[in-house]
Amino acid sequence: MGRYELLNNIAHRDLRVATAFGPEYGDDVGMVPAFPSEFAELQREYPIFLRKDATTGDWQSVVLLGFEQRENLFLQDGRWNATYLPGAVAKGPFLIGFQEQRIEGELMQEAVMHVDLDHPRVNTASGEPVFLPQGGTSPYLDHIATVLRGIRDGSAYGTAMFAALDAKGLIQPVNLDVQVDERHRVVVNGLHGIDRERLAALDGPALLELNRAGYLEGAYLMLASLHNMRRLMAEKQRRLRTQDAAPSAGNN
Repeated sequence: MGRYELLNNIAHRDLRVATAFGPEYGDDVGMVPAFPSEFAELQREYPIFLRKDATTGDWQSVVLLGFEQRENLFLQDGRWNATYLPGAVAKGPFLIGFQEQRIEGELMQEAVMHVDLDHPRVNTASGEPVFLPQGGTSPYLDHIATVLRGIRDGSAYGTAMFAALDAKGLIQPVNLDVQVDERHRVVVNGLHGIDRERLAALDGPALLELNRAGYLEGAYLMLASLHNMRRLMAEKQRRLRTQDAAPSAGNN
């Protein structure tokens, strides 16, 4: 469990956030949540799938980073090898919470930013400052605020979008059982995707309904993202070759 506090420029004036990448920051994961608000960027580099939340039964989109639970094939030597960083990763130790505030005499739930002080990226010695010396927000924190707004909006939109796609029978299980090379085979369970043939077979009114809601574009972006499986496969094969060559090099 994290130790979350409402972010403010007095208690957290010296806060910094490490922005390198690695297992020590929790980046060694095989998939992370994704949001429709970032599909246009994600589909250029990551395969996008769906998983069902075991607690709520809702669909959640994810991007696949590797073929094992603790495998992130985008991680290498403290870098993340992609031009776009998924929002779930970019947000680091921050999240949006809600606080009851009185606005013009009426109690309302206002979005506020919280920080997890137990997050491995949080420190006071190195990394990006959260606040400026005079107390204003840093460019880094301004960027995080934008990321969090995208996550908040994309999450609500995604719930409605995936329910609509599911109602049309477009969400189907994906059998991800891949023979990487002669000796290695990978299986990832629980993934779903958009059924291309069922999407193509929808009649005019159904397509119009999805298009007017903005969901049709998201479905096609998910389908387009699947070409990135080739990139993941190539990186997996490269790392396996490196791994297999290491014992031989040690014997020379």
